[in-house]
Amino acid sequence: MSFSGSYRAGDVDFLLTRLPAQEFTEVAEKERLIQSGRRHYSQMLSPESPPSPRYMTVFEDACRANNARLAADCLRLAQLIAARHPGAITVVSLARAGTPVGVIVTRLLREVLGREAVHYCVSIVRDRGIDGAALRHILANGHAPESIVFVDGWTGKGVIARELASSVSAFNARERTRIDSGLYVLSDLAGAAACAASGDDYLIPSSILNATVSGLVSRTVLDERIGPDDFHGCVYYGEFAAHDQSQRFADEVTALAIARAAQLPPAVQPDAHAAAQRSRAWLEGAMARYGVNDVNLIKPGIGEATRVLLRRVPRLLLLRASGAPDVAHLEVLAEEKQVPVEIDPSLPYHAVSLIRSASDG
Repeated sequence: MSFSGSYRAGDVDFLLTRLPAQEFTEVAEKERLIQSGRRHYSQMLSPESPPSPRYMTVFEDACRANNARLAADCLRLAQLIAARHPGAITVVSLARAGTPVGVIVTRLLREVLGREAVHYCVSIVRDRGIDGAALRHILANGHAPESIVFVDGWTGKGVIARELASSVSAFNARERTRIDSGLYVLSDLAGAAACAASGDDYLIPSSILNATVSGLVSRTVLDERIGPDDFHGCVYYGEFAAHDQSQRFADEVTALAIARAAQLPPAVQPDAHAAAQRSRAWLEGAMARYGVNDVNLIKPGIGEATRVLLRRVPRLLLLRASGAPDVAHLEVLAEEKQVPVEIDPSLPYHAVSLIRSASDG
């Protein structure tokens, strides 16, 4: 059964199974189990807590600095979607980094561009694919396959874009339908998206919080409790309601986008080919330089670097420059978690996090 999390009814239908609060796995133990192959990351959740007052100050600073740019990119993305989809639009955001973007873009499709649009949020899991039960539910609700648009916040290495392409292709073959597997994002660092508002690595403020900017929903879960006809699972953190920024953040960004809609220049697609080449070249060099055997232990871009510091075991934080506003939250997290920081002015991203290998102890 779908629900709207802490968003207003009509903003989003989360096609997720609400699970009872489960036994959480501490970050270090989760990392050991993932890297040993004993458990998949989607089978475990680490405990979340509300952001500290210091970290919330950083979030508020990030909103003041970057919400206007985010609003412009959300409006550009809405324009690009509308141009490619002449009929009704079914926005399907990928939980949970895509959730705030999906809420804002859907509002803009309706309120600025005058389009009929609905918004669902579904789970996709690396190496496991898109939630087929959720896609079947969307189609059963009468939404045409050609109306579906997959939305996320950004690409890092392009892993989720490739997972989406392969798993939607398999779904189409199995269900005899034709859903476009292209991914629409705000920032396409990897050159892997079908459509993007930008190719720049900049601080998307929603990337620096967890559940409290994503409808109070956890990262998605795919464990033994989820049957073949069930939506992927999640935990709803209702106890964090006093700290929730989800509606306020979406309202503020939407209002900024509406206010500047008439002055916004036409959307221009970033050079995906150049981004893809840059990503491949840098990853190859970084693996050699830092002795990394598994590319999954390298997370490029502000959004991915933030995820590592929030819920993985970081080995090293790389920054293009110290003291830059876009990485202030990362420097706070690195200090709090005693993660070493290396400055590399040649970095093609503002930030990169390396995950500690379990073999390093």
